[in-house]
Amino acid sequence: MLDVLRRESVYIWYYFSIQLEQIFRYWIFGMVIGSVISVFAKDKIHKLFDGMRDKKLGLFGIIPACILGILSPLCMYGTIPIAASFSEKGMRDDWLAAFMMASVLLNPQLMIYSGALGGTALIIRLASCFLCGAAAGLLVFFCFRGKQFFNFSGFAAPHSRDTDPNPALRLLKNFGRNVRATGPMFLLGVLLSALFQRYVPADTFAEFFGKNNEGFGVLMAATVGVPLYACGGGTIPLLLQWLSDGMSMGSAAAFMITGPATKITNLGAVKIVLGMKHFIFYLSFVMFFSLLFGMLVNLVI
Repeated sequence: MLDVLRRESVYIWYYFSIQLEQIFRYWIFGMVIGSVISVFAKDKIHKLFDGMRDKKLGLFGIIPACILGILSPLCMYGTIPIAASFSEKGMRDDWLAAFMMASVLLNPQLMIYSGALGGTALIIRLASCFLCGAAAGLLVFFCFRGKQFFNFSGFAAPHSRDTDPNPALRLLKNFGRNVRATGPMFLLGVLLSALFQRYVPADTFAEFFGKNNEGFGVLMAATVGVPLYACGGGTIPLLLQWLSDGMSMGSAAAFMITGPATKITNLGAVKIVLGMKHFIFYLSFVMFFSLLFGMLVNLVI
């Protein structure tokens, strides 16, 4: 028994070390970029979005709202108070919806992480986040025009922890918080991918999530993304392994949309901001968009 456990631990360590070597540099570089933007550019990004209020962009304002949402380094719990302050100043709900949706799906740090999946996957992730944010803005404009979509009461402006007067120390402290916040889930993701590689046959996985079963595979990937997604950095090793085992790019795209959009830790705050009726609308939109986009990706690639 001990010999079996020892042999299995050697196999798992081998797969773990291979995965870690492949993705570690993306994790470190992503945290560095995320910290630099958070410390030195976050306020500028949010001021650019706030400054859009005075410009008569109409529906075209959804485009810069999506771009600025992707560039914002904040998580959901940081984005909502910022959005609340924008709303209080008179920001349009469709622009806010586009900004928040894009911000939830992607940030500069996760963008760097996703580079480990390859150029195609990174482009697809960027496109899906932008288009999902734009679709959210358009739906709010056409379906809820003249009605209040968000309820930000009770959300105060976020308290910044980047307050050290020394810029180098501010950056170092932010980087340290990034390591503590993402490190455990990142390592867990690498471990899970090693276990997956050791014990789940690639042929079996490809049968469920490959292009030969693309409709069901996209649906399953979108559904699995709801309970499984806990941290962007933690899911990159899993996606890397799944793609190498035969997962279609469309299934991966669906997972990358539903995962962050329905992350358990985010849903409570989303429900408070939207209310039950709009919250159900939000979940339905996310699932529908992920399925549609995933199937379109499989048709093209």
